[in-house]
Order: sequence, then C-alpha cells, then structure tokens
Amino acid sequence: MSTPRARRSGATWAIAGGVVLVSAVVAIIISAILSQRDSTPSPPAPTEPSTSSTAEPSTDSAEFVDSSVTEKGWAPEPITTDREEYIAAALEAASTFDTTLSTREEWLDYLDTWFTPDTRYAEADRAARMKASQVELRQGVVLPTEQWESLLIEEGRVVAVATGDVAFVSVTEDASGDMSIGTSDVTLTFARSDGGDGETSYDETVRVSVQVLCGAGSVPTPGSAQQAGDCKVVRYFTEPLEP
Repeated sequence: MSTPRARRSGATWAIAGGVVLVSAVVAIIISAILSQRDSTPSPPAPTEPSTSSTAEPSTDSAEFVDSSVTEKGWAPEPITTDREEYIAAALEAASTFDTTLSTREEWLDYLDTWFTPDTRYAEADRAARMKASQVELRQGVVLPTEQWESLLIEEGRVVAVATGDVAFVSVTEDASGDMSIGTSDVTLTFARSDGGDGETSYDETVRVSVQVLCGAGSVPTPGSAQQAGDCKVVRYFTEPLEP
C-alpha cells in the first residue's frame, strides 16, 4: 500500500513526463514547418531588359538616305512619300554646301544620287534623259564654278531653307499621276570669312522649281532604306514654273 508521499512523487513525475512529451511534439511540428518552408522554392529574380543585337533600329536610319552627309555640309535626302516635304528638301539640297568640307564636283555627284529616271519616256531613253537633267542642274541651276571658287578663297558656305509654301504645277503626259512640279521661295544664307577670326553673312532669296516622282516607278538609292515609291528628283528647272 502506497503512502501519500509516494503518490505525490508519482504524480510529479507523471506531470513532468507529460510536459516533456508535449515539448517533444511541439518541437517536431516546428521542425516540420521549417523544413517545408526551406524546401519551397523562392520566386525567380526579375530579369533585366535584353540589350542584344535584336534591338529596334534607330529612327534616323529610316528618315534619311544618309544622314552623315551633313558632316560634309550637305543637306540629307529624306525618305518619304510626302511630295511637299520632299520638294522642300530637294530645293534646299541644291544650294546647301560648305566649300571647306567638300569640292564642288563631290557635292554635285552627291546631288546625282537624288535623281530617278523620267518614266514618261521609253525605258531605252530614260538613262540619257536623266543624264541630261543632271547636266542641266550643273550648268544652269546650282552656283557656278567661278562663284564657288570665290567662296572657297573666303572659306565660304551656304545654307538654304525653303521659306514659302510650295506651289504645284501639273506635269504634262504623266499617265501615272505620280509626278509633281513644285515651286517655292528659298532663302540662301551665305557665310564668308572676314579675314580674321570671324565671318560675315548675308541672305539672298531665290525662287526655284523641281520635278519629283513619288510613285511605284521611282528607283531608290542603292544600299539605302529607300524603296520604290519613295520620292525622287526627276529634274531641276533653270527658271521657276508657276501655276
């Protein structure tokens, strides 16, 4: 027969054992939770935008045939089907140059790249007709050789800006309807060395006409982003044409 003291001792050990058991169960549960948390994969880190060679091309390459010609003092040829925009640019190009950055012949060779054959003529005659238009530009439209050489002595340059609205003239015998003749005022700003560290400048206004083709028959500049249908020059006129 157990004594009261023995019963109290047994109860104490029973309680202690229960506490140990509960603690062990809690430890197992916590361990399981931590183990599950550790095994859960963490979300992937955000990736940086790709900078590979598949990036979009610059808009500059799609706006002009060759924008680098400005480094020679020339006006770049736009890539466009907008006849008014192109006519203004073509009129400016025919009087924009820098005698210190290029020769007259280099500049004129560059202007030749703006031309396309006149589709009103038979194919066999188109190359000769285009050559005649380029000769007309050299001899009767752009700054004569003598004036170029005078500017060259004074390290001169000219920047042309179309300053008026373009007046359109119909093109005879153009069955395609893709040709236009545009006439506009163009302001020429001449800059010359003053013989010292500065320069003098003055403006002249001229009125010029150019014929362009903005249709399927236009021939793009080789190696450029131009496409058939983009505007090209057919002919510059020695005298302005009015409606």
